[in-house]
Parts: sequence; C-alpha cells; structure tokens
Amino acid sequence: MIRISNQTLADAASKGMDEFLKTFTDAYLDAVGGKLNADTMSELNGYQHTLLAYRFLSDEINEGGFVQLIQNGYGGYIFNNPVAKALKQFGAVEMGKLLYKAKEIYDANRERLERETTDEEFMAMYEEFEAFDDLEEQFFTIEEESTTAIARFVNENLAEFAEIT
Repeated sequence: MIRISNQTLADAASKGMDEFLKTFTDAYLDAVGGKLNADTMSELNGYQHTLLAYRFLSDEINEGGFVQLIQNGYGGYIFNNPVAKALKQFGAVEMGKLLYKAKEIYDANRERLERETTDEEFMAMYEEFEAFDDLEEQFFTIEEESTTAIARFVNENLAEFAEIT
C-alpha cells in the first residue's frame, strides 16, 4: 500500500485541492518508478489508477488537449479503462460524461490518433480532430468543480487511496 504521512497530506491540503491530489499521484508515480507498464500496473488499486488517470487527463488537456493526451500514450489508459465511470462515482459526473464523448471520437479514430507522427503531422492533427475542441472547452469549464468533487471523495475515502501514517 502507498504510504503518505499525515503531515505531508495536511501541508498539501493547506495549499489547495490540486496539491492535495498531487500528493497522492506523486506517491503513486514514485511507487511505479515513474512508469506505468505491465509490470507496475498491479502496484496500484482501481481507486489509485482513477486518480492517476485524472492527473494525466488534467495535465495533458491543460497543456495540449486530447490530441496531445493520446499522442503521449495515455489514450488507452484513460479510454480503455473504466475511468469515466469511476469519476462519476467520485462525484465528477460531468467529467465522466465528457470522457464518454471523447471516447467515442477516440474509438472511431484510434489508429490515426495513436500513429507515430512528425511535429508537422502532430500539429495538423489539431485541425483534423477539431471534434475535440468543444470537449476541451467543456473540460476547462468543469475542471475546478470536478477537481473539488474528486478531492472531497478522496478525503472521505482516504484508506482507498493511501495508508496515512
């Protein structure tokens, strides 16, 4: 089980919900040596994977959108696992709905979205997959509310996310 000290968690919480959640996901990344693969996936439980998937989603969408998220290899991790359903159970209902919509685009275009690209081809994908634009705008509208709901769920279910020492 992932261990986080009560003091570390309290310090993070005092800095806000983003830092609170980041404390958990940083611990998860440390536990898997910074790499999720077949050998390290079992180190985390379903709750932990969902929280880590949300971090990847947030980081990637804020930096470069769904195209970047998928090109950086997170498409399968987020869309081929029950992340959307779990986020809804965590209280981030609108974020779960958004992921279901994004999954439809991903599933219909997976091969093209995941192919190796040059920088020029990568940039062209933003025009090719404008269908993600509205979803990204929606993401920015609901991100804070979703993060708050997730942080509340984590706080109310700490034992599922880490052993607090």
